[in-house]
Amino acid sequence: MAEGQKRPPRKAFLLRINPQVMAAVEKIAAAELRSVNAQIEVLVREALASRGRRDD
Repeated sequence: MAEGQKRPPRKAFLLRINPQVMAAVEKIAAAELRSVNAQIEVLVREALASRGRRDD
């Protein structure tokens, strides 16, 4: 993020997820040098884009 730019607000929520799915997300996040939270957001954005939905 560029200096001086503010992050958009985030909404917290509880996620119940299958342990095998979580392990896969953790591996992807580590490989892409992201936090698990950031990786989940990337995956959700990609899913929205593939369905022609905007995430704004």
